[in-house]
Amino acid sequence: EGEPHNVAFMKENYPSDFTYQDFAAQFTAEFFDPNYWAKVFQDSGVKYVVLTSKHHEGYTMWPSKYSWNWNAMDVGPHRDLVGEFAKAIKNNSTVKFGLYHSMYEWFNPYYLQDVANNFTTNDFVMKKTMPELYEIVERYEPEIVWSDGPHGPDWYWNSTVFLSWLTTNSTVKDTVVFNDRWGDEDPCTHGSFFTCGDRFNPGTLQPHKWENAMTMDTYSWGYRRNANIMDYLTIHDILVQLISTVSCGGNMLVNIGPTKEGMLPAIMEERLLQMGQWLSINGEAIYGSSPWKYQNDTLAPGVWYTAKGDSVYAFSLSWPTTDILTLASVIPTPQTHISMLGYDSTESLDFVEHNGHLEVHFPDMAKVSSKWVWVLQMNNVTPAPKP
Repeated sequence: EGEPHNVAFMKENYPSDFTYQDFAAQFTAEFFDPNYWAKVFQDSGVKYVVLTSKHHEGYTMWPSKYSWNWNAMDVGPHRDLVGEFAKAIKNNSTVKFGLYHSMYEWFNPYYLQDVANNFTTNDFVMKKTMPELYEIVERYEPEIVWSDGPHGPDWYWNSTVFLSWLTTNSTVKDTVVFNDRWGDEDPCTHGSFFTCGDRFNPGTLQPHKWENAMTMDTYSWGYRRNANIMDYLTIHDILVQLISTVSCGGNMLVNIGPTKEGMLPAIMEERLLQMGQWLSINGEAIYGSSPWKYQNDTLAPGVWYTAKGDSVYAFSLSWPTTDILTLASVIPTPQTHISMLGYDSTESLDFVEHNGHLEVHFPDMAKVSSKWVWVLQMNNVTPAPKP
């Protein structure tokens, strides 16, 4: 995007006359197996997936009649990638299907002219980006419409007209949700859920449903051939993001950059499956949970809370060195029962109240199936008074 290290990378590794458009022919997707992707996402425990239908370069991953010769059917894979993926997700998983769509385009002459005219014209909106949005909703029926890159005021984009149609007249009107990137003024202000900025994770309870859109590769939203293992989040890093997000009332959207051959990078696939492994044990503390009175403990570092039904869940991001976790935000009652997810025992874990704190004795680690992060399920407890 013009950043010096990207410019240097292109100079060092590509011919001097290479253009962005030359990438399209190299995008072959010969190993893209949407049914396999659907299985990986199902096994990773995710509830929804958002495919990039078009990014800022304007290339559409479906045969759009508004993007002639600059789409995945005309140049590159010669496939309707969005259609294949939509079918696989809807037929072979319980995951909700969503689509990302970039509003603006770096190189589109209509858009560049509208910008030059200070948005007093909107040829780009009328001829390209809005017709595409209607096209993907009518053709693929996504239940999440994830808009991005609305550089320009929302009146320029005609966003309110589209969203009105989406929520009242489209075939997904009763189920669809949408984000907050429909014009310069909209992030954190308008939308079914707020994304605010990329990698948004405030660490405090938010008044409106929100999403932490973050990347597994700490540097990039795409695939980097020269990335090394240190550039990727560990499974523990990902779980920290997930837990802190959910505790504060958010969802997490994990970005993966597939390869030009259409593969999920193996390291990212492993991370997803590890997340699924953890969720298969601890998911009850995540799915359908609500924020509790406290988001993180006022004393213990790295402890976050959620609540569901009669249970309060405490996530411990590390196993305490003394096998005793001391919590300041929870007060036990005579009926308190504490268990650990992944530890098969109907007996309550040992705990004592000491100096106004709750001390919970962890079980034998060898008898616990969970890894990376451990979850206490606490019943019949009360929140400590706010300090």
